[in-house]
Amino acid sequence: MNMIKIMSILPGLVGGLCILIVIVSLIGIDIEDSRTDVPIVPCSDDAVGCVVGMTTQDLQVPSAFILLEISMELEWDEPDRSWIGVIASPPPEGCEPDSNGLTTCTSDDFDFVAGGPDSEDGSFNFVLEPGKYRFVTAGKDGSTLDEQLVTIDPEIHLAGFVEIMLSAVGFILLLGAREMAFPIKEMWKRFRDA
Repeated sequence: MNMIKIMSILPGLVGGLCILIVIVSLIGIDIEDSRTDVPIVPCSDDAVGCVVGMTTQDLQVPSAFILLEISMELEWDEPDRSWIGVIASPPPEGCEPDSNGLTTCTSDDFDFVAGGPDSEDGSFNFVLEPGKYRFVTAGKDGSTLDEQLVTIDPEIHLAGFVEIMLSAVGFILLLGAREMAFPIKEMWKRFRDA
């Protein structure tokens, strides 16, 4: 009987670890903000439309990220003079950037996953899902802005279904460990016989 109680420690520890991981995930892991200067394509008054700049490389989110919920909050200093957005890659036909990141397209040519010219408060939240993305930016009408400071604040959680599965496994293991160490039927039998 004592050997079974000792063996119950292992499922109890694993169950407790599962519950601890879920609690940490619910709180979330905050990674330190990063700040970077982003070049902006100026937009003069007489332009037909404001030309968009785009990253030349894809941000590739692997399929394994389906187990995580990673969100990035982007905030920039000059929302009245510029905007930033995220599009799915590849970009629309004819809107590929040159080696300097300049395109011949305007914001009307893109479908935005997050952000874009309508994000007037100078921030947006982008949840990374598996796929490929590009960041795009441009000045607003009449803006001569050519660079601005962007702050990226990432936060990581486990995906909801992973949290539910880990919680279920953790509680089952904890209940199993308790039953191994202190079997209810055995204790009830002793109580009744006493």
